[in-house]
Amino acid sequence: MRPAVRRLILTLFVGLGLTAAGFLYYGGRYLQHEGPLVKADALFVLDGASVERWLEAYDLYVAGYAPRVVLSPGREEAAERLLRARGIRYPRPTELRRNALVQMGVPADAIVTDMGPVDNTAAEAAELREMARARGWRSVIVVTSKYHTRRAGFAFRRAFDGTNVRITMRASKYDDSDPARWWRRRADFRFVISEWPKLFAYRLGLAD
Repeated sequence: MRPAVRRLILTLFVGLGLTAAGFLYYGGRYLQHEGPLVKADALFVLDGASVERWLEAYDLYVAGYAPRVVLSPGREEAAERLLRARGIRYPRPTELRRNALVQMGVPADAIVTDMGPVDNTAAEAAELREMARARGWRSVIVVTSKYHTRRAGFAFRRAFDGTNVRITMRASKYDDSDPARWWRRRADFRFVISEWPKLFAYRLGLAD
């Protein structure tokens, strides 16, 4: 093998090694991106987690950061509509979260649940923009999981571009993910590996 070819191969391997090392170090850290907490008109809890997100919103509500909590309904399955058509009452996640917040002392009229079904982060951002416009809100704290903050923040800033509404991203402290060692746990690994392609897609202007 010619020396020039060996040098090229060695350079490629070194480059790949450095890239892999950089991704291990920054892959999780980069995905968590929050802004400083300031008081807002509402707390918006994104769908996608059972408890950790709304529980963080509860803490922020109690601390006085906003006077109301908005719960995203998330995606509605066709099978859920089928159950309702058969007269079967099947509580949606939003109802369970609302009931838990009320049990913890949040007034029912401080919890907003009248948003229509949405199936992705961009749709949540678009729905919130309409709600903020209709209700005259000027600032919202968006609560989600650690690895979701950067992409969600990008989606919400894009949706609110041209408005005077300030968006602040907040990661739940009840999310036990470890961005500094994301490759050590299967759940973290799967979240990070799935989140990066979605982030690239958003950067390319896609809404999914």
